[in-house]
Amino acid sequence: MKTYPVTKNQDLTVDIIDLTHEGMGIAKVEGYPLFIENALPGETVEVHVLKVGNKFGFAKVKNFIKKSAHRVENADEKLIRTGIAPLAHLSYDQQLIFKQEQVANVMKKVAKMPEVPVLPTIGMTDPTGYRNKAQIPVRRVENQLQTGFYRKNSHDLVPIEHFYIQDPAIDTAIIQIRDILRRFHVKPYNEETNEGFLRHLIIRKGHYTGEMMVVFVTRKEKFFQVDQILAQITQALPNVVTIVQNINEDKTNVILGKQEKVLFGPGYINDQLLGKTYHISAKSFYQVNTLQAEKLYQTAYDFAQLSPEDIIIDAYSGIGTIGLSVADKVKQVYGMEVVEEAVQDAIANAKLNGFTNTTYVAGSAEKVMAQWAKEGIQPDVIFVDPPRKGLTPSFIEASCQMNPQKIVYISCSPATMARDLVHFAALGYQAQQVQPVDLFPMTNHVECVVWMSRKDK
Repeated sequence: MKTYPVTKNQDLTVDIIDLTHEGMGIAKVEGYPLFIENALPGETVEVHVLKVGNKFGFAKVKNFIKKSAHRVENADEKLIRTGIAPLAHLSYDQQLIFKQEQVANVMKKVAKMPEVPVLPTIGMTDPTGYRNKAQIPVRRVENQLQTGFYRKNSHDLVPIEHFYIQDPAIDTAIIQIRDILRRFHVKPYNEETNEGFLRHLIIRKGHYTGEMMVVFVTRKEKFFQVDQILAQITQALPNVVTIVQNINEDKTNVILGKQEKVLFGPGYINDQLLGKTYHISAKSFYQVNTLQAEKLYQTAYDFAQLSPEDIIIDAYSGIGTIGLSVADKVKQVYGMEVVEEAVQDAIANAKLNGFTNTTYVAGSAEKVMAQWAKEGIQPDVIFVDPPRKGLTPSFIEASCQMNPQKIVYISCSPATMARDLVHFAALGYQAQQVQPVDLFPMTNHVECVVWMSRKDK
């Protein structure tokens, strides 16, 4: 039987030598790694071992013997414990350095491209209160309807009223809606029994417009006393311009169901991004940090060096934000998106902004790209902004076959981006520069923009 230098429930003193990519402190006991929440490099801490695995273990801090100069005192441990703000205890300037190092690390180890410059992370002046969207589970805690967030790696709800990284107006709205729902005795969802009514409360807010959308995710369609509830919400929160009910009857961790009903208003809110106006519906993807999204996209456009005769493709186009932001600066924009509702939003947004040089279609990026290649569409620049899993080999191949001058890759996962850059390089497109952008301060997530050019250029 294999033995380890530590045992479960053991107390010991360790030095923190590094952070994991998730922001947990790393200590080593005779070469065996321990991962420790709320611990920073340079600290000496007394810990209690929680779990011992084959390759690493987990421990929690009992006492700080020596603290880091970069520690933020009085950070709310609830926010760290739930994973809402796992880096809240690390000073913001060090968070930006940590994220730059994470990107440089994957460029070196995964992409095998240590020569590609990784620029300093673009941060925020105020790294709090930035989220324009909240997805809050609703559960029964101490015999009443409660909102909050799950403790990490569990479905135990921790009641929270101030989420720190969310727009404060959203925090206020959650509390007011929670109290209205309590007055009407709305039954919160019970995951274990798949009973109860209200599963999640989602709120979106336009950063520039202030317009709010409320989405009730319910287990059943029948919504008792809905008219009275809507009347109280709209009276208490005049910025709420639309309320939607999403019905999800499945016993699942997936938040949204397929069926949707607009209970009040038009079913969308409006907001601006880089001076263009957008309709945003309940299911549409829209960057949760508007100010940083503008910096992210502006970086992508600066890398692309667009000209008035350019034809661009906006892959994974969502509601059209990337392509429409530059539609008045190029000849033609093509976009594709697998979510039908988002495509309809993109078409509406093009019309809303007065553009006639845009084409948006529904379908998988791989299939649409291959079809456009057959039709002889010749883009000068392809923008790709895929989900966390990155790109498929068939999409990368289809992109390179179209022979654009540049490919600009916007990534929410540096590891999958680095993997994909290897494939692009094999097909003749070499990464030139990577710019990390901090869209998610206080968390371990970082977005990147990298531009690639043909090797013959």
